[in-house]
Amino acid sequence: MLQTAGCLRHVAALGEKKEVVADYLRWYIIDRNSSVIDRFKDGFTTLQFLNALQQHPSLLSPVLCHNAKPLTGLELERLFKPNLSPSGSNRRLKESQTLAYWADYLLDCEEGKASVSVEDVLMFATGLSSLPPSGLEPLPQIQFLDDSPFPMANTCSNLLKLPLLDSYSMFKSQMDFGIENSPGFGCF
Repeated sequence: MLQTAGCLRHVAALGEKKEVVADYLRWYIIDRNSSVIDRFKDGFTTLQFLNALQQHPSLLSPVLCHNAKPLTGLELERLFKPNLSPSGSNRRLKESQTLAYWADYLLDCEEGKASVSVEDVLMFATGLSSLPPSGLEPLPQIQFLDDSPFPMANTCSNLLKLPLLDSYSMFKSQMDFGIENSPGFGCF
């Protein structure tokens, strides 16, 4: 590998070893990947994106760079769109009640009055510990469960299934239990 990199030579002193290693790393990281880096740069020059990025880095940084700001319950509530039954149906009434429980639960999570945090809820529902700068695809949705007292999630489709329960205290305890006892991709 040293010969391929053009770094093969006789080394007599420790300083020369470090120089050979530095030359090899420069070749391995930069020179070897220069064509890939150039193609990436050429792709950015398409439609003048690279020029815009260089002239206005602060405008594009929220889209390109991760900003680890604390997640709020209101953000999470607005992020998940419910799939509701037809207006006026008995089921729609139960779903509306559950959505009110959901909003209260997220507020409790944010204020530390629940066993889990808002980030834990996001991890349970999407497999992510924070929101990515580019948003979530597919958009997160809420469905409702008749047959389980515990929440369920499909992280591949960003789908959260909430149980239809009769009281907030039952909803909160079942949500806490369900989220605390989910594996969370080993990230909990």
